[in-house]
Amino acid sequence: MYICGGFVPQLENARLMLRQLELDDAPDLLCCWSEVEVREYSGIPELESIDLAKEMITFLNSLSATEDGIRWGIIDKQSGVWMGSCGFNMWQLEGAYRGEIGCEMSSLFWGQGYMREAINLIVQYGFQVMGLNRIEALVDPSNTRASRLFTSLEFMPDGKLREYRHTPDGFRDVFVYSILRKDWEGNQKGG
Repeated sequence: MYICGGFVPQLENARLMLRQLELDDAPDLLCCWSEVEVREYSGIPELESIDLAKEMITFLNSLSATEDGIRWGIIDKQSGVWMGSCGFNMWQLEGAYRGEIGCEMSSLFWGQGYMREAINLIVQYGFQVMGLNRIEALVDPSNTRASRLFTSLEFMPDGKLREYRHTPDGFRDVFVYSILRKDWEGNQKGG
């Protein structure tokens, strides 16, 4: 059975490197999480200082040590620029073999296919290394951009969880999207 043990492996493709978050990423994380457009549907907190961004990085990195989650920084390999983060917000192996992914990216990099590539990397890791059978994404119904992203990655809509998240505006529904290992493997063979 998969055990993270605090290790965040580096994942790569031709354009991107996913790596453990570093304290030096704090200015970029602060900038990204300060964007109203980025926070609008994600429920991530607004950070007000570099120190709070560093605390968030320390917290996100600690999730892998306690087997509660794993978060990667998304880096443009050519420029070395930090663009956002993605990872497993949680996973459950025994009895379920499923994981829930989450992601956010600075609006400077929207519409260029970076998040699509990053999600592909973590889905591959989830199925091939972690041994997951199901990977889920929870999406605010108003976030059409995320719905299009997950649909384009062959995630299937599973339904709506009513009033699943509490926000400053009250309780909000979320759509659940998922991809199963057998479907992903079939897509790999066919594509």
